[in-house]
Amino acid sequence: MDDGGIAYHYVDEAGDLTLFGRRGKCLLGTEGVSLCFMVGVARIAAAREFRERLNELRHDLLADPYLQNIPSMRPGVSKTVRGFHAKDDCPEVRQAVFRLLVKWDIKVQVGVRRKDSLAKEARLARSKGILWQANSVYDNMVKTLFKPSLHKADRNVIAFARRGKSAREKALAEAIERAKANFERDTGMPSDRPTRILPSVPSESCGLQAIDYFLWALQRLYERGEDRYFNYLAPHYRLIMDFDDKRSGRTYGEWYSDQNPLRRGKIMPVTG
Repeated sequence: MDDGGIAYHYVDEAGDLTLFGRRGKCLLGTEGVSLCFMVGVARIAAAREFRERLNELRHDLLADPYLQNIPSMRPGVSKTVRGFHAKDDCPEVRQAVFRLLVKWDIKVQVGVRRKDSLAKEARLARSKGILWQANSVYDNMVKTLFKPSLHKADRNVIAFARRGKSAREKALAEAIERAKANFERDTGMPSDRPTRILPSVPSESCGLQAIDYFLWALQRLYERGEDRYFNYLAPHYRLIMDFDDKRSGRTYGEWYSDQNPLRRGKIMPVTG
């Protein structure tokens, strides 16, 4: 919680929802194509102070002579110079960012969709003459992620990373309203707190840079079986919703939390 009873949430994604190429050929298994699509939200306490600390860290790193010849650190390159991005940052920078993140009060929730399951859904919809929309997948994940979260503060501010050229404020606002309605329906508790939606880009939002790192760590675990980054940040992941892992017969998949901690050996293999 930040000053004035305001909760600050930051939403970004990892992977993409591109499933098919020309002539309907499935792209899964193609080099460079992700096997999962993830949407994550980070709730960051003392958000203004966090922004100051992360910006100070970036300025210190950019001034470090040891790092000045690294391409992503050079002026004119739209990478670390403008903001942290786990995929582009060099290992020394990543380590410094991880050390800051692990010390801060950040609570993270992530929804995971497996793209082989999404491809099956898209083919089935097509066979029935139904238009399958990638944005609907994203919006439904947002709705589920925010359902248990928006009643906890007097006001909410939600910064979304822009998707492509469209900010889609109206659709996101509708997803948030559905999240509130579903919470009230299921719990009988009010969830009508004022909520402001702010489309943004990571270079302008330290909170979006933070959730990018959490998503990167989880994606490495799911798609490469590399768990050291995830394990380092693990206490901050409050809920991970693996919607397509239905081995136990649960309609909404496998959900990981303190009661069911995520470990590498628990994950259903990701295929493409």
